[in-house]
Formats: sequence, structure tokens, C-alpha cells
Amino acid sequence: MRTPLVLPGGIGARGAVRTPVLAAPPQPPQPAPASAHSTVWERWYRVAVVVSDVLATLLACGFGTVLAVALGLSAGTRTAILAVLACSVVLCSLSGSWSPRILGEGPEEYRRVGRGVFAAGVVLAVPGLAFPSWDVRLWVFGVLPLLAVLAVLLRYLLRRYLHSARGTGRCLLPVIAAGDPRTLRDLVERTRLQPHVGWRIEALCVPAAVGQVSEIEGIPVVGDLEGLAGHVRRGGYRVVAVTADQHWTPRRLQRLAWELEDTPAEMVVAPVLMEVAGPRLHVSSVLGMPLLRVSAPVFNGARRIIKSLADWVSAFLLLVLLAPALLVIAAAVKVTDGGPVIYRQRRIGRNGTTFTMLKFRSMVVDADAQLSRLRAANEADGPLFKLRRDPRVTRIGAVLRRYSLDELPQLLNVLTGRMSLVGPRPPLPEESDAYDSEVRRRLLVKPGLTGLWQVSGRSDLSWAESVRLDLRYVENWSLALDAVILWKTVRAVLKKQGAY
Repeated sequence: MRTPLVLPGGIGARGAVRTPVLAAPPQPPQPAPASAHSTVWERWYRVAVVVSDVLATLLACGFGTVLAVALGLSAGTRTAILAVLACSVVLCSLSGSWSPRILGEGPEEYRRVGRGVFAAGVVLAVPGLAFPSWDVRLWVFGVLPLLAVLAVLLRYLLRRYLHSARGTGRCLLPVIAAGDPRTLRDLVERTRLQPHVGWRIEALCVPAAVGQVSEIEGIPVVGDLEGLAGHVRRGGYRVVAVTADQHWTPRRLQRLAWELEDTPAEMVVAPVLMEVAGPRLHVSSVLGMPLLRVSAPVFNGARRIIKSLADWVSAFLLLVLLAPALLVIAAAVKVTDGGPVIYRQRRIGRNGTTFTMLKFRSMVVDADAQLSRLRAANEADGPLFKLRRDPRVTRIGAVLRRYSLDELPQLLNVLTGRMSLVGPRPPLPEESDAYDSEVRRRLLVKPGLTGLWQVSGRSDLSWAESVRLDLRYVENWSLALDAVILWKTVRAVLKKQGAY
């Protein structure tokens, strides 16, 4: 059995449990043998990753060799450096970047590749110091960065293929989940909404006190929590997901871990803190007890300064690069009806301060005046107002909204420090007035031009879901998370999902 992990994103109990389906005491179905849950695709995927790393190393070595010959470096230097670069593949293996547990996981996989390449750089630097005649600067500052870029790019392409296969029901790990029916229901819903995680929940175990429940969300209940280990052995499941329930005392979880040691199953335990994850969680041992430390979210300090600096530089460069496109869009909006090009709207920023948010005008000039007569047709829940076919949207405005081009003037808001490239959606004053203390935590950081809501469905999201995503961002903000969101924003815009 692998080391127990914390379930990413946690499990939240949303709403009450639906009325259980009462039936005669269910006879647990005969589970398929372990061979039926074939994971041949895992072995092939790992082989593909190893081959991609070797290919990236060979390409980088070839590039370095060509440059070395062009610069007249000695043959001995080239041979030694090539040998060290070849070791980078081994170093990637030692860094855990080929571990089946992290393959296809994204950020953690890329971090381990980075550690392996960094270790290769250290190995390169040592002979450079020992033998001054060996000039390793080209390799450390040229070839190794190229190797890292190629390795990450090839792994990204493999990961995209894996996610595509999982979207069609292939390359999934068989999972048995055990816990309270409410948390199990939420887990099933989340895995169906996010198949790229790679889980296929095939069986459930619930507390004996729940009664006779035959299924939850179409997944069969095969037994109670006491018999979980036996079902894992008979069914050949690869993941055992343990969700919150008062049955799971520390002693029982420890015993379950012991019982699963001789199985290929990975035990995954959901934390009590549902939406806290990433850099704020730290596992440590105190007096022999494993403790989950939760650090406070960071809203100031060095990382905040780096984020502000990156926002300013990025916004300035984007405005310069996109200047021709911005002029064309402005001209198109002006020609449409002769009205103003920029639409200004009061929004709420960090700590509740107000600012004027800028957008290319995508509606008719008197759009705000027409809002009252359209309120009854509102398709959004909560304080938001959304219409898929809003009659106020102009023809050019529909195109701008489809590709989020109307948001580009907000780069000026980023440049002036009122917004960030990544952050929660900036609310209207009337929206923020209705916030309770929990939702008001969205205002602890600068609002963003894009955010988790943007890459998770945009206008297709419910009010509750958009709030949950914004709060998750506030609680778990990091520079790495910002980079991932910016990367995913490009895909979300090109797919045009939820844009209207």
C-alpha cells in the first residue's frame, strides 16, 4: 500500500442527504478480480513519459553539441558534458518525476522535473569548478533550460492525451469510497464533473447505522465500513477514498492502513478542512502523532510584492503588444453606433474600496436604463444578472464577449494597481452590500482580470459555485496557482465555454 495522501480539494457536504433507496438487504455483487481492473495503460503511460524525457535529453544534447563544435570547445569537454547530461535522465528518476503517483498530475509532476534538471545543473557545475578548462556556462545556462522546456512540453502533451482519454471513460483508476452518504454523494458528483482526475468510483461502503442503502448516485453500496478492507482485496481497487464520518477514529484509520498494506490500493483520506489545500497544508510529527498544520493565508509580504511587480510588467507589455488590436477593436465599437468606446462601471476592489473598471462597450448605449425591464428574465441565481441572449448586446459586442476581448481595457486597471491579472471576480457595489462575513473574504485580495471562475465555466457557473471558487483562490493563493490559471485562461477563451 502506498503512503496515505490528502484528497486534493477536499470533500464538502453540500445539502442534505436525499432519501435513501430502501430495499432488501443487498447482496454484495461478486467483485471483479484484480485482473479485470487492468492498469496496463499506467505502465504504457510511464514508458511514454520516460521515452519523452530521454528524447528531450537527446535533443538538448544535440543542440549543445552543435553549439560546442561551433564555439570550438574541446572534444573532451563535449564528451564529459554529454555524459553528465545523459545522467539528467537518471536524476529525473531519482527526483521522483517518474513516480506513478504523480504522473499526469500537472504542477507536482513539473516541479519534480525541475528538481531533476536543477540537480543536473549542480552536477555540471562541480566538474566546471574542478577543471577550469571546462567551460560549462553554455550547458548550465543554455542546454539545461532547453532540456527543461522540452521535457515539460512533451509531458504536457502526454497529459493532454491522458485527460482526453479519461474524458471518454478510458485510463481511469477503479475506486472504492467509504464514509458518510453525504460526503460520498459529493465525491461521486465531483469525480463525474472532473474526469481528468482519473477516478472511476465503482463501489461504496457506508456506516452500518445508515440502514439498508443499495446505491448512491447510481453507485452500488457493497457493504459497511467494517468490511472495507475485504472488499478492497476481492475487488482489486486501486484507490480507497475515505471521506468524513464519525466512524473513522484514529485507531480505525490506522488499522485500515495496516490491513491494506498487502494490496495495491492507495489510501486517500479527505481532511476536515474542505477547501484548504496546497501551500497552506503541512504534515508534521509531534510526540509521535502525525499532525496537519494549517498556516494562515498570506495577503502581504514578499510574494505579494512579486505578484504586484509581475502584474505591472505583464500589463505594460501586453498593452504595448496588443496596441494595434486594441485600436482595431475601438474603431469597430465606434463604427457600430457612434457611441463611446469604453464602458466604465463602479466595482468593489480589495478591502471594499471602489474603483472604475474599464471594458470595451459591448452593449447599446442605454443598456443600464433597460436593465429594470429585463430583471424578470434573469437566468442567473444570487445577486448576478445574466442572459444568454441579452437583447442589449450589439453584434460586435457578441464577438468581443465570445473571446473575452471586451475585458482587455482592464489591463489599464492592472497597470494602475486597482486589479490583478489573477483574482476573484470584481463585484458590483450592490452585490458586495449583500455579502455575509464568509463571502466578504473575496475582498481580501485584489480582483482579477481572470480567475478560477474564468477557467471553470465562466457564466455557466452558479452563484454558489463562483463564490466557492473565489474563496478557494483567496485561501490557497500562490504564484504557482496564478501561473496555472493564466495558462488555463487561454484555453478557456479559445473554447468560448460560458462566454455570453
